[in-house]
Amino acid sequence: MNLKSTKGVSLVEVVIATALLFLALTGIVTAYNMFVRVGVTTMKTIQATYLLEEGVEAVASIRDFGWTSNIAGLTPGNNYFLFWNGSRWLSTTTVSKIDNTYTRSFTLANVNRGSGDVIVTSGGTVDAGTKKLTVSVSWQNAATTTVRSISTYITNLFNN
Repeated sequence: MNLKSTKGVSLVEVVIATALLFLALTGIVTAYNMFVRVGVTTMKTIQATYLLEEGVEAVASIRDFGWTSNIAGLTPGNNYFLFWNGSRWLSTTTVSKIDNTYTRSFTLANVNRGSGDVIVTSGGTVDAGTKKLTVSVSWQNAATTTVRSISTYITNLFNN
């Protein structure tokens, strides 16, 4: 019996090795793209959360400069935006973008109190020294708009 020794790599082995390498690279590139997309989305959500917190603090700062002139004078339910004039926060009706990406707004709502000075959703009497504050931040993600909001109460601390 005469056995011939074969040398080198057959064409079939080269094709199989190339296909396996291609599948592995495709998987790695797909995973990398997904990680980058998730990272960008997470970064935008974190930045929006900081903008929400800053918005609540900014409205509290506006309140500190005068409840009657700066908070009580705003129409409940209307959207207002924050403007930094170089030394303090102001409310405005002019829409502005933050980092050319985010839109931050806030609304105020009257607060009613029932018996025992408890906040109620219906009935009771309007508490002129308390407002419900809702700050919202929105931004565009591909074809959708994402919105995050936070609500709290602000009060007239200084009776001004």
